[in-house]
Amino acid sequence: MRLIFIATGDIALPSFRHLLEHGPRPLALVTQPDKPVGRHQTLTPPAIKVEALAAGIPVYQPEKIGDITAELATLEPEILVVMAYGQILRKNILTLASHSIINLHASLLPKYRGAACIQAAIDAGDAETGITAMHVVKQLDAGDMIVTKAIPITPEDTGGILHDKLADLAPLAMAEALEKLAAGTADRIPQDEAAVSYIPKLEREDGKIDWSQDAVAIERRIRAYDPWPGTYTLASEGGQAKRLKIFPPVVALPQELPVGQVSTVDGRLVVGCGSGSLLLETVQPDGGRRMSAADYLRGKKPESFS
Repeated sequence: MRLIFIATGDIALPSFRHLLEHGPRPLALVTQPDKPVGRHQTLTPPAIKVEALAAGIPVYQPEKIGDITAELATLEPEILVVMAYGQILRKNILTLASHSIINLHASLLPKYRGAACIQAAIDAGDAETGITAMHVVKQLDAGDMIVTKAIPITPEDTGGILHDKLADLAPLAMAEALEKLAAGTADRIPQDEAAVSYIPKLEREDGKIDWSQDAVAIERRIRAYDPWPGTYTLASEGGQAKRLKIFPPVVALPQELPVGQVSTVDGRLVVGCGSGSLLLETVQPDGGRRMSAADYLRGKKPESFS
């Protein structure tokens, strides 16, 4: 089976490694261009590019994937496998493979089409999530499903932890889908359009906490958004409001306080929510280091969070 792998995000690494170890060995990797990273904006390649080059796999990094359609066509691919690539695939790519093009999506479709599907599942309080292997069509994440693999979401899962669990699950869905495609037995299960939800890409400012929500919902949001986009609040002290990052774990308490009011309970930082309150354990002041909430309270006396 002649296969091209199209991916950028680290979530795709276990699936790429599975192909290297068990086949079919990719003819090429298509990934996003190297990006400036960090304070010094160091030009950094995607991790999957590094692994591909080490394995002797040719790598393509077009600004727009459609620009290399002719080059990819010379490889005569039968299958394209896509996961967390970061570009919309246009018609010239969708018709490139002679057999099929499949996408590995990190949700149980039709729930959570779009970019922030992992965070959305935790944020919503879902009991499970998973990987869907589906046929690719022009509309975003709307193709018929071939295979779904589910895992439970635990109360300890953060966005980062669940990301890694789903990354390890994806090769199972991919391998089963490829086996069915090769045998001509691949399912085409239509998605229930009445159950579709879309989750847009998250930005850093989306992590601002709304303390008027109930404590249980805020606890889920803090876990879901760790590490990206992270969560924060504005801490008011002496008439000034300064950004304060908040990290999991946090604990929802039944204790009622006015919304956003900061209280100390046995030296611990508790914040009032729309219903209940939230015990914070780890924070990071703007421009400062990450620290325990107890250490933060030794140097700061916030009056409220907003």
